[in-house]
Amino acid sequence: MAKGEPRLARKLETAGEPVRLQRLLASAGFGSRREVEALLVEGRVSVNGDVAALGDRARPGVDDIRLDGERVLSDRPVYWIVNKPRGVVTTVRDESGRRTVLDLLPSKLGRVFPVGRLDVETTGLLLLTNDGETAYAMLHPSLGNEREYKVSVKGQIDAKAIARIEKGVHLEEGTTAPGRVDDVRIDPKAGTSSFTLTLVEGRNRQIRRSLLILGFPVRRLVRERMGPLRLGSLAVGEARALTPEERTTLLAHVAALKSGGRPRRSARVARPTGLGTRTGRPKRAPDAAGSSTKPASGRPVREASPARSGKPARPTRPTRPGGGAGAGAGVGRPQRGERPQRGASSRKGVRK
Repeated sequence: MAKGEPRLARKLETAGEPVRLQRLLASAGFGSRREVEALLVEGRVSVNGDVAALGDRARPGVDDIRLDGERVLSDRPVYWIVNKPRGVVTTVRDESGRRTVLDLLPSKLGRVFPVGRLDVETTGLLLLTNDGETAYAMLHPSLGNEREYKVSVKGQIDAKAIARIEKGVHLEEGTTAPGRVDDVRIDPKAGTSSFTLTLVEGRNRQIRRSLLILGFPVRRLVRERMGPLRLGSLAVGEARALTPEERTTLLAHVAALKSGGRPRRSARVARPTGLGTRTGRPKRAPDAAGSSTKPASGRPVREASPARSGKPARPTRPTRPGGGAGAGAGVGRPQRGERPQRGASSRKGVRK
C-alpha cells in the first residue's frame, strides 16, 4: 500500500474484489444502507475524482473514496472507546439532528467511525476508529469476534429459552448465530432475570428482537466487552483513547482473527452449567462389507422368526446377477431375521 493512502479493510483488498459503495460507507458508519444510497443519488460521493452512482463499486485501500470532497479515512490509525448513553445514536451523522457518538469525542480528533452499532436505547462499550482493517475483523461474523452484553429481561428465563438462544433464534431475515448464556440470576419477587450473553454477530436490534420472540422483553441492555476491550470503570457518556497496552492487545487480536488463530464460534459456544444433556439413540453397528448373509467372526445368526399370524412371510429379495457375498453387500434393508450383529457388550449371548 503506497504511502498516503488510507488504511482500509485489507481483508476485502486481498480478496481482489471491489466492494459496493453502499456497503463500504455503511460499514464505515456514514449511515444505514438507505442513507448511504441517498448520498450516492445526491452525487456527494466520488471515486478517483469521478462522481459515483448508485451500485458503483470501489477497491478498498486502492481507490480514492471521498464524501463531500473529504477522504473517507485518514492515514494515522486512531482508536477510542466510549460508554454510549441512552438517546445517543451510533452513526457519523444524523439527518434528524439527534446527538451522535461523535459528539462524545474531541473535535480535533479527526474523522473516525463507530465499529458496529448499538441501538438508541442500548448503552455500553463502543469502539471508534479510522482503521478499516480492524473494523472489518471485529465485525465480520465469520471471524468469530465476541461481543459480551449484560442483559436484564422481564420474566423468569428458563432452560428452554436458553437452549433456543444457544441454537439460534429465527428472525425475519434468517436464523441468528448461536449465543452463549452465563451467570443467570432470577428474581422471583420482581419477576425479572439477568444474565450475560455472548454473541459473534450484531444484527439490527438482534438481542431485543430475539428475546421478545422468546417472551422475555428486554429491560436493560449494556455491552461490556468487544473482543479484548472491556468497558471497565469508564463512566456513561465518557470517552478515552486506548492505552498503549490495549492498542497492542487489540491489534494482536485482530491479527489472530484474520489468521484463524482464535477458535470459531462453534467451538466456543457451550451449554450453561446445570442444563441437562439430551441423550441420543445408541448407534447401530454398521454392516461390514460382504456380511449381509454371513455371520461376523463366525458367530451364529439368529433364526428367522415365524411369520405373524394371518400375514404371509416377507419374500426374500433375489440376489443380483453376478453377485455373491461381496456383491451389493450392505445395500438396502437386511432380510427379516438377519439383524446386524451388535457389540458383545450389548447382549450376553445370541439366541438360537
